Amino acid sequence: MTQTAHTPRYGMVVDVNRCVGCQTCTISCKHANDTAPGIQWRSVLDVEQGSYPDVSRFFLVVGCQHCAEPPCVPVCPTGATFQRDDGLVVMDYDTCIGCAYCAVACPYQARTIAHEADFYYGRPTVQEQHAAHPERLGVAQKCTFCIDRIDEAKDRGLTPGVDSEVTPACSASCIAQAITFGDFNDADSKVSQLARGHTFQINDFLKTDPQIRYLYDVPGSIDGLEDTAAHADAPAPGTDPLAGRLQTFWDMRAAMNFILGGLGSGFLLVACAVMLGGLVTPMAAKALLVAGAAIISLGLFFVFLKIGRKSRFLNAIRRPQTSWMSREIYVVAVMFPLIGLALLIGVSMLLAALIGVAAAAFLYCQARILHAAKGIPAWRAKPMPPLLVATGLAEGAGLYLAVAEALPGINPAGWVAGIGAAASAVALGAWMWLVAGARAHRIPPAARMCLIEASRLYVPAMAAGIVLLALVPPMGGIVVVLAGAAMKAWLITRAAYQQGFVLPAMPKRGSGRRASPPRLTGFRAGKPAGAA
Repeated sequence: MTQTAHTPRYGMVVDVNRCVGCQTCTISCKHANDTAPGIQWRSVLDVEQGSYPDVSRFFLVVGCQHCAEPPCVPVCPTGATFQRDDGLVVMDYDTCIGCAYCAVACPYQARTIAHEADFYYGRPTVQEQHAAHPERLGVAQKCTFCIDRIDEAKDRGLTPGVDSEVTPACSASCIAQAITFGDFNDADSKVSQLARGHTFQINDFLKTDPQIRYLYDVPGSIDGLEDTAAHADAPAPGTDPLAGRLQTFWDMRAAMNFILGGLGSGFLLVACAVMLGGLVTPMAAKALLVAGAAIISLGLFFVFLKIGRKSRFLNAIRRPQTSWMSREIYVVAVMFPLIGLALLIGVSMLLAALIGVAAAAFLYCQARILHAAKGIPAWRAKPMPPLLVATGLAEGAGLYLAVAEALPGINPAGWVAGIGAAASAVALGAWMWLVAGARAHRIPPAARMCLIEASRLYVPAMAAGIVLLALVPPMGGIVVVLAGAAMKAWLITRAAYQQGFVLPAMPKRGSGRRASPPRLTGFRAGKPAGAA
């Protein structure tokens, strides 16, 4: 009988009651992995909740969760982030371009990017020179569960989680034995036995199936609490360690890609529709194609400025099977040659149709790129794709109307204003759906406040644009373009708060209803049960 090799599934169980917040795991991780100043692959949050007399304080070990369904893997355009057979999510630093897509896709704030070397005393010490990792500069980095130790275990005949020298540093060093590492596929392993207790997974509603499980009660002694929704409405990051921070991985350079990409693709889509209607001269048709391609190219140039390893930018074509960023590049690789051919031989009906389809595909890719960023609640919300697609089409129609007013050979075509107004109305409706349903979309309070602030400008501007498109189309078009650009800039740079840590349960550690019951089971008033 042939026996199949056992494939482990490594993970952790963290006993929240045992953790004392000593940060030993944090320091051991930093020592074992030589992480730079300010970069923590393993952290311990000090969580205080409630108000007197119902208060609690506990410590939460966080870091990469090595999800069974990791959101960071499919979005990566290079394949630098991948999942091994044993379930560990790891990095290939030599392939990563530092686009930070994985960082905004991670719902656990587990990714960091260091673009420049940093040192504790201004210049490198001998130890820092010896432990330098130049391959990590400009690329994404994160916890690997100390894969070098795990991979060494097989050769040495040792077992990760049992033998400390081949166990992740955080688990091996924990003074309270709060972090247990092992193989979930081994029913006899300690992690499997602990996982049969009362455990929870952070942000379990995202269906990522994290492989760090948190034990929140002590069987036979202390029952945990299953009501922790209160922290989700913390007033702002900084007041609650569980609240998500404002992401800074994608800044205004990334916003310019979405602003110009949506505008340019929407403009090309409208222009190609007008060409199919025979409403522009051949020379004007070429000018429109050049303008649209130039706008998209400028947006892509801003992305190029943002990536950490610019010389590797071609690696971004490696994962079209899952990454919308790779797919966008392939669309460009088809669209731009078609535009070049049209400039060379003239704009035929077939070429206009093909370019229009490519422009629509580019616009759709942009909408899906943002939507796939699972770590940013405002971006992953259901209204995001229709909002961005409709906004791009509205902006494209608006820009076309403005250009038609200024340049000869271009028919303003009243139906274009109708398209612009209809698309603007759809975009406005999607925005209202986003804002009104923000709580249902699990958008955190700080991001909700940002969306409400943006609405004070965006909603009246888009409403005015819709009216002006009917009365003075060129002016209405300009208003719609500016409103759409401001909205996208706001979404990327102001409302982009990370997910934070939503806990479906917590330990009883505190006072009032959060207080644990007497631990001396079987004793009464300091005397053994049954004693006289």
